[in-house]
Amino acid sequence: MSNETRTKEKVDMDPKYILKLTLTLLITCVIVAGVLGFVNSITKDKIAAFNLEKTNTALSNVYQQASAPQFEETDVTDAMTAAASSFSATLKNVYKVTDGGSDAGYAVKIVAAGSQGDIEMVVGVDTDGAVTGVSIVKNSETSGIGTKVMGNLPLANGTPVLDQFIGKTTSDQPLKVGSNVDAISGATVSSKGVTKGVNGALAVVAAIG
Repeated sequence: MSNETRTKEKVDMDPKYILKLTLTLLITCVIVAGVLGFVNSITKDKIAAFNLEKTNTALSNVYQQASAPQFEETDVTDAMTAAASSFSATLKNVYKVTDGGSDAGYAVKIVAAGSQGDIEMVVGVDTDGAVTGVSIVKNSETSGIGTKVMGNLPLANGTPVLDQFIGKTTSDQPLKVGSNVDAISGATVSSKGVTKGVNGALAVVAAIG
C-alpha cells in the first residue's frame, strides 16, 4: 500500500477531521437558516400587505353598485366551512357588508383549485342571495389561457366571463360549466375552479341564514 493511500485513510478516519467537518456543516446550516429567516421576516410583511391590498380591491369590485360599502369581517362557523367544502372550496373569510348603514349582504373570500394551483377570490352576495360580482385575489393560472378567466375577458357572446355569475342564486345551483356556466375556450379547468368558488360562496351565505 502506498504512502499516499495510507495518508488518505488516516485523514478519512481521523476523529479531529470528522469533528471539524461536522462543525463546519453545522455552522453553515445555522448561517443559511439565519439568512433565510431574516429574508422571510422582511418579505412576509410585504406579502401580507400586498394580499390585503388585493383583498380590499376585490371587496370593492364585487360591490360596485353600492355607494359607500363598508366591510366588517365576521366569525367563520363550522357550518359555513362545511357549506364551502360541499362544493370542493375552502372558506377563508366572510365579511358583512353595509351601505349607508343598511345591510347590503356579504362578501366571501374563498379558494378553489384551478388548473395550476389555488384560485383565491372574493364573491359578493346581496341580501336577496344573488351574486353581485366575482373578483380574483390571487392565482397561478397559465398565462394567456387561464389568465383570460382571471382577467374577466369576454366569452364568445361578449359577456365578461366572471360577470356571467352576477345574479346567480342558490336556486341556480349547482352552477356547472357546460350547463349553466360558459367557459372561455381552452380555459375550462380555470372556469371550473371559479365556478366551484361561486357555488361555495352561495352555500356559505345560505348557511348564515
